[in-house]
Amino acid sequence: MSTRKFCLAILSSGDATGYEIRKTAQEGHFSHYIEASYGSIYPSLAKMEQEGLVTWREETSPGKPSRKIYSITQTGRDAFVEELSQTPVEDLFRSPFLLLARYCKWVGADFISREIDLRVEHLEFKIGALKVQLEQCCDPATAWTMDYGVATLSASLNFLKMNRSKLERVASERTSHIQAAE
Repeated sequence: MSTRKFCLAILSSGDATGYEIRKTAQEGHFSHYIEASYGSIYPSLAKMEQEGLVTWREETSPGKPSRKIYSITQTGRDAFVEELSQTPVEDLFRSPFLLLARYCKWVGADFISREIDLRVEHLEFKIGALKVQLEQCCDPATAWTMDYGVATLSASLNFLKMNRSKLERVASERTSHIQAAE
């Protein structure tokens, strides 16, 4: 998903500052769709303003710096629907954990066991957090996406639990990175 589409999605639900958009990308319901940085959000908002897709107003509060509050325009809503109507690109899946698993012989079984424990803990936390959000969710489409997230994370968790011994066994055949290069 492009940063543009992501910003339009957030703004289609209500007005927001760039900071709020970024926070939603990191912690909110949208954190499962995209990673977006300030370095991509603000240029995207500026370009969309030039295109007439968003507007902004300045809000001031006593003792605080002024804030730009962004709003989507009708043209922006139309552009968002047009972008949604295109077949999505293939999902991206990148996992530093899988890279570690690929080179498990270089770090050994003890390290891999600890990392699997941490990964299991992380997945259990993510599943629990999604289930809490799901209980509070009132939109059926959003609930469906959260159920999908719970299912995929649960599959990953179950795979780790059922197959951890295989990876630990491979990692126990420790090889130094120097030997592997030869």
